[in-house]
Amino acid sequence: MPTDIVEKILRLKRDRNAVILAHTYQPGEVQDIADFVGDSYGLSVKAAETPAEVIVFCGVMFMAETAAILNPAKEVIIPDPRAGCPMADMITAADLAALKQQYPEYAVLCYVNSPAEVKALSDICVTSSNALAIARQVPAETGILFVPDKHLGSWVQEQTERVMVMWEGFCPTHVRITPAMLARARSEHPHATILIHPEAPRESRVLADQVLSTGGMCAFAAHSDATEFIIGTEIGVLHTLRKRNPQKRFSCVDESITCPNMRRGSLDKVEKALAGEGGMRVTVPQDIADRARGSLEKMLAMSG
Repeated sequence: MPTDIVEKILRLKRDRNAVILAHTYQPGEVQDIADFVGDSYGLSVKAAETPAEVIVFCGVMFMAETAAILNPAKEVIIPDPRAGCPMADMITAADLAALKQQYPEYAVLCYVNSPAEVKALSDICVTSSNALAIARQVPAETGILFVPDKHLGSWVQEQTERVMVMWEGFCPTHVRITPAMLARARSEHPHATILIHPEAPRESRVLADQVLSTGGMCAFAAHSDATEFIIGTEIGVLHTLRKRNPQKRFSCVDESITCPNMRRGSLDKVEKALAGEGGMRVTVPQDIADRARGSLEKMLAMSG
C-alpha cells in the first residue's frame, strides 16, 4: 500500500474528525485503510454508533444513504457517487405502494439493499445477516411482503415456512453463481467447506454447506475447525477472510463473481473525498429520512 497516500488519508481523517467504513466487497487497499470493515448490518450498527462528525462510506449508494438516515446531524460522503446497486434500482416507492394495496394486512420486510423511499414505506428493514431472525419475530398469523430480493426472501421462507410474497428483484452478481461452479469447486477441493450467500439462487444454495451473510461467513470461518473454504459471494470478502484467518485457505467459487460497483473503490477516491476534491455528500429529504429511520431502528432493535 503506498505510504504517501495512506499518510494523507490518516491526516485528513484526523483533521476532519472522520471515520472510514468499508464493506467487505471493497478492494483490499480500501479495507486496509478503513476503521471498520463489515457487512451491511455491521456497517449500519457502526454508522449509528460512531461519534465522528464525518462518515466516509466505502460501498454503494444505498449503504451511504442508510448511514445518512441514521446520522442526520453528520456529514456522510461516498467516494464514488456512481457506485449504485442494480438490485436496489429494481423497486420503486410506487411499486411497493401498489404491492401494499394488494396485500394490506401483510408486514413489509425490506432488504437494506433498497432506495430510501422504499425503506420509508416499509415496516422493518433487514439485512442478509438478520432477515431470518427478524422474520421469525413477525407474528405467525401475519403474511410478509419481502422486497426487493426474491432469493433472500425465498431462503427466509424455506427456513420459516411463512406465508410470503416476494418482489422479483435479484443481485446480478450472486445470480451468476451456478450449480456447475459449485460442482467444479467441490471436485477440485473435496475437503473444503463451501459457504454461499443467500442472495444466490436456490439451486446453487442447496449445494453449499452453509448459507451465510458475508458477516456470517467471517464469523463461521473464524470459529470453524475447518481449514479450507470455498466462498460463494463477491470476491472482495476473500481479502477480509485471509487477513483475519492467515492459517486457513480460502478460494472463490469462481473469479467472475465480482460487483463492478464495489470495484469502483480506491485509495485515491477516499483521499479526494476527505480533501473535499471528490466524492459526494449523501443527503436524504427529511420526510423520507424520518420514515425510513423508523424501519431501520426497528431492525436494530429486533437484532438484539
